[in-house]
Amino acid sequence: MEKNQEFIVTIEDMNEDGAGVGKVDGYIWFVKDAVIGDVVRAKAMKMKKSYGFARLMEVLEPSGSRVIPSCPVARQCGGCQLQAMSYEEQLKFKERKVMNNLIRIGKFAENEIHMLPIMGMEEPWRYRNKAQFPFGKDKGGNVIAGFYAGRTHAIVEAGDCLLGVEENREILDIVKLFMKEMKIEPYDESSHKGLVRHVLIRKGFKTGEIMVCLVINGKKLPGKERLVEMLCGGDGKDEKGQGINREGINGKEIYGKETNGNETDGHGIRGMTSISYSVNQEKTNVIMGKEIVNLYGPGFITDYIGNVKYQISPLSFYQVNPVQTERLYGTALEYAGLTGNETVWDLYCGIGTISLFLAQKAKKVYGVEIVPQAIEDARRNAEINGIKNAEFFVGKAEEVLPEQFEKNHVHADVIVVDPPRKGCDTVCLDTILKMRPERVVYVSCDSATLARDLRYLADGGYMVERGRCCDMFPGTVHVEVVIKMTYCGDKKK
Repeated sequence: MEKNQEFIVTIEDMNEDGAGVGKVDGYIWFVKDAVIGDVVRAKAMKMKKSYGFARLMEVLEPSGSRVIPSCPVARQCGGCQLQAMSYEEQLKFKERKVMNNLIRIGKFAENEIHMLPIMGMEEPWRYRNKAQFPFGKDKGGNVIAGFYAGRTHAIVEAGDCLLGVEENREILDIVKLFMKEMKIEPYDESSHKGLVRHVLIRKGFKTGEIMVCLVINGKKLPGKERLVEMLCGGDGKDEKGQGINREGINGKEIYGKETNGNETDGHGIRGMTSISYSVNQEKTNVIMGKEIVNLYGPGFITDYIGNVKYQISPLSFYQVNPVQTERLYGTALEYAGLTGNETVWDLYCGIGTISLFLAQKAKKVYGVEIVPQAIEDARRNAEINGIKNAEFFVGKAEEVLPEQFEKNHVHADVIVVDPPRKGCDTVCLDTILKMRPERVVYVSCDSATLARDLRYLADGGYMVERGRCCDMFPGTVHVEVVIKMTYCGDKKK
């Protein structure tokens, strides 16, 4: 087989990244956008000794689980790797992926793992409460917003991503109109010129509050008053009639001008609560800058998980799927088995989302997070909810936990971990084994590192009692998992 040569292959499996897997004369091919059961015509693009990568050219015989993607740019964008697969099959794929990692990497026997059925969504669209849209220009010089195509920084125009809220499109249209009016250029990575890099949009699903934050390649945003007027409505006031509370806004009427049919209706965005910009002048792939300049509102929005209220700032980490987050955290709370007498440690706690959920039924909760801003948010969230039995530490979990255990003799009945994709640090796991809590609840966004860490804890005397997948990201290959482990004795002795 040579590069660019076409061939026919039957897709027999899918890898963890959602690419179809098939064999031709014993040679393995990975075909992006193909689904198990498809017979496809593919073109060879890159070849290794025992496997190669091919581009899907045509589906000759579609799989029974193939569907027409709802998004018109699903293939170009690449953010939703599984949109061509029915939702029922997506859920099966995710359960299989997690189980395979637990068996292959974690070395668990299948009968050791008691996994309950995956928690899927009734409506797997419009579930994201956060979106970050890069801005640029198309070949005609028009300002566009969308998402980066897979493994590139080429923008695929997608103002109305079907995973995001419906307000996104209208907000992006207003920002584009604002840029046109003020003659503001989008950022160009190659020249490091232009002003608007990204637009961050967040929405509180239970409160309806909306945040807009422009990420700019500069210290100042020209015409910021005009932007606020356009987003809030012609009089520069929110739904409650409250005036804009930051510098330079005079509330003058500015609508009614001809703008070639692109004019907003003058009412602004319903629920607009916070408008700001983030200064990022670095040559970097990191989206948000560290400096946030507030233009309108309190600088945050609020939302609820269960009956716990959270303040969310532009830099706050907050789960993007609030419907499934409530189910995920509810499962973590169930697995923690709290009676009101337990001391709980929540490692990698972020803004305290799980901590405050647990604090409702625990005697004491300690949260640990390396990001100082997140801990400030966590303490504030505890305060606004009247929760007094939660205490938060800034630092690395692998440093704070040993220090509190060895120097201050703080114990734990339950430890909850929700680490980043890289999983838990070995020092952190060793301290968990020394502290020997009755239960460990592990929330994971990467089942490969989850499997590795569960094996480490299992070798130290813990048993996987039960677990469950939660589909936080329909349409994509990503899945969250929550596992309950109980202490059953030191196997190393």
